Amino acid sequence: MVQSKEEVLIEVLPYIQKYEGKTFVVKYGGAAQTEQELKTTFAKDVTILKKIGINIIIVHGGGKEITETAYKLGIETQFVNGHRYTDRRMVDVVKMVLAGKINKEIVALINQNDGDAVGISGVDDNLFIAEKHLEEGADIGLVGTITRVNTALIGMFLSNKLMPVIAPFGVGTDGTIYNVNADLAAAAVATAVKAEKLVYLSDVEGVMAGGSLVSTLTESDSRKLLDDGVITGGMIPKINSAFSTLHAGVNKVHMIDGRRKHSLLLEIFTDEGIGTELVR
Repeated sequence: MVQSKEEVLIEVLPYIQKYEGKTFVVKYGGAAQTEQELKTTFAKDVTILKKIGINIIIVHGGGKEITETAYKLGIETQFVNGHRYTDRRMVDVVKMVLAGKINKEIVALINQNDGDAVGISGVDDNLFIAEKHLEEGADIGLVGTITRVNTALIGMFLSNKLMPVIAPFGVGTDGTIYNVNADLAAAAVATAVKAEKLVYLSDVEGVMAGGSLVSTLTESDSRKLLDDGVITGGMIPKINSAFSTLHAGVNKVHMIDGRRKHSLLLEIFTDEGIGTELVR
């Protein structure tokens, strides 16, 4: 057992040296955000990463709880190509659940572990300037696409050793508040700050092909899998967004299974990893 611990420490050291001072953006969602044990291990994991000198920015979702709250209030939930149709009643629910409840729960749990987290939304100091999003020409309500990220605000938090935890809203130039897809918001942040890594933490192991996990995926390989119909459904926009982010300067994008304890640490600090890394 002692030898095993020594090997773990030796394997981790080069990664700590490599990533010290770098910035990771983590999109936090799925079971890791709803199951108590996984929430606790996530809070510990991001605190560990911060303590060893990595800048951590978290963008979180909360779709399941939004749907449940809307149902209790008698508000129907509709999706168009993965985007939640958001009228004025629904945007109020989204704000209440994401900014008022989930964001503060995440911040409190991280701070219980001495992570120095601060909760904000895309509305604060115009963090996310957005415009109305049309899904294939269809009007899906108050859903926004981010056009600008206030990197100065993020830089202020990071320079003061704070961990921003962001609820994904955008604000229009006319003051309209938009619901923004958390995956796309995380990609926009990673692009804007030129992050070393963008990590999607969700309820899938990664990209699967022929029943096996694809550990490393290049753009040419992904195009073949898309053309062959191997990559389908909600994974398609994630893949497209990931490679757009890589082209914009992010070094690597990771898709990992948040249902596995300490998956974030296992992906970053082990040679084999546990999910799919997408590379230029």
